[in-house]
Amino acid sequence: MFRLFKKKTKKEKLENLFKKLMQEWHDLSTVNRAASDQKFAEAQKIAEQINAMKNEAA
Repeated sequence: MFRLFKKKTKKEKLENLFKKLMQEWHDLSTVNRAASDQKFAEAQKIAEQINAMKNEAA
């Protein structure tokens, strides 16, 4: 009903981290290409973890 006191699952935490990294990647893409590439690589690792979790559930 209400998620006021409910803790986030590991998948939800990873999804939020992925969104944060992708936003940072986008912001850095026009300023610092090396840092942008590093953020994208980190986001891809998180995406792989999320996909692995989805495949385990299916």
